[in-house]
Amino acid sequence: MYGKSPTCAVLLFCIQLTVVWHIAAVEVYTSGVVEAVNGTDVRLKCTFSSFSPVGNALTVTWNFRPRDGGPEEFVFYFHEQPYPPTAGHFKNRVAWDGNVNRNDVSIIIWKLQFNDNGTFTCQVKNPPDVDGVIGEIRLSVVQTVRFSEIYFLALAIGSACALMVLIVIVVVLFQHSRKRRWTNRGHVAVETES
Repeated sequence: MYGKSPTCAVLLFCIQLTVVWHIAAVEVYTSGVVEAVNGTDVRLKCTFSSFSPVGNALTVTWNFRPRDGGPEEFVFYFHEQPYPPTAGHFKNRVAWDGNVNRNDVSIIIWKLQFNDNGTFTCQVKNPPDVDGVIGEIRLSVVQTVRFSEIYFLALAIGSACALMVLIVIVVVLFQHSRKRRWTNRGHVAVETES
């Protein structure tokens, strides 16, 4: 009587559903939060993994939601080739920087402006994998970049290295000066005996 139990049937259905869900889902990865300086260019990194091989049906859609509200705006589309926007806020300011064969669907935004503050979404569909979480990047455009812990660490290490070099130079100069004085005294003593 194996396989006729309702519990077994439900368990089998759940396992099949889990397998189908994993096969049909695209996983998208982004850097999450990006801070960039006004007037510079920024690369918005978006990568993906898919159980299906990358084919001609793959599509990538980038959209933008302003931080202060307003309608979502089209940023970029890719289907076999890049399709940058022909109108709108990002016209002539966005370029494809991805490689779908390496599962990279990143873009570059040129000449950042303060009204670029907001959330960029990266949606990848690779049929039959069409479901999955849409990747999000929160972009913060600032006047100047704040110092992070890594900058302070680099400054501390650089200062310590500079201090060590300075100490070595002082020690070498002191030894050289002492040796010169010792040589001069010995040389003078020999001359006075003659």
